[in-house]
This record gives sequence, C-alpha cells and structure tokens, in this order.
Amino acid sequence: MGDVQNGRPYSGSLGRLGPDSDVRLSVMLESVVSGARRRAVRDGDSQVDTAHLLHTLLESDPDLLAAFDGGPSQVARLLGYLVQRSIGYGLRWHGSVEDSGAVPTVRDAFTLGWSPAAAQAMDAARGCARARGADCAEGADLLAALAADRESRAVEVLRWAGVDPERLSARLGGCP
Repeated sequence: MGDVQNGRPYSGSLGRLGPDSDVRLSVMLESVVSGARRRAVRDGDSQVDTAHLLHTLLESDPDLLAAFDGGPSQVARLLGYLVQRSIGYGLRWHGSVEDSGAVPTVRDAFTLGWSPAAAQAMDAARGCARARGADCAEGADLLAALAADRESRAVEVLRWAGVDPERLSARLGGCP
C-alpha cells in the first residue's frame, strides 16, 4: 500500500515510474516509510528527509544494527544524535530542503512531502533489491542506499556518530 501523503501513495520516484517500479517495499519497509512521515510531521518538518528515514529504519529493524562495526556504543551514539534532531543539530535543517544533488530537484517532491534525497534513497533501495534479484526492498537495501549518498543528511549524521558510510555500505553488500 505504501505511505500516503496528501491523499496520494508513495509509489517510487514520487509518482514517476522509474526502472525499479516493479520492486515493491517489504511490509517492514512500508512501516518505516509511514513512521518516517509521522516523525517528520511530529518534528514540524515539511518533508521526509534521509535522517527521518535512517532514524525510523534503525528503530524498526534491529537486525541492521549488526552492520555497524563500532559496536553498541556507536549505535547508541548514532541514535542519540537522531533523537536530538529537534533540539540540537537538526535545528539548522528546519525549514530547508534536503537536496544532496543526487537527483535534480523536482517540484512534485515538494508537493508530496519528500526531500529529493529521500525520494532518491527510496528508489535506490528498490534498485538494490533488483540487483540482488529480490521482489521487495528490505531495510538493508534502504540503509545501503542512505549510506551511498555522501551529501545527504543521513550520511552527515552517520559521520557525526563516527560511522564510516563507505564501510557501512560495503558491509551491507553495497548498492549499485
């Protein structure tokens, strides 16, 4: 079913059918999308960004925590940064559009409530699933996609917490 914003479901490429449109989201990943949307609304943000996706993904899929080579303290530090978003470092992001340059900014992204970088991460997760021959994108696909966009907010948070995004991506098997 996907997440619904403004009465329209998230359907990959924010309504534009891309090459990975036949790859669905797993039930868990659909839940992550819905949770990230709720988190953005609760934080008073106008768009779901990659940090919202990262935060909700880590809370939703405990199996992904093993991908972090810094152990429990690194994961705790990462979650600590994400929790403090609305009162700490994330305040400088408030009211701004996350556009890492990964894809051209598209007006429809603003209408539907997704930052261009978050929309690209969702499509890249589908591409990761397709590359491994799966019908559904899973949490590891999204985490690999988030780690691959070196200019995204998610990668900024990963770096602040001492996570090397390239190593994390490699541990997850990368993402084309």
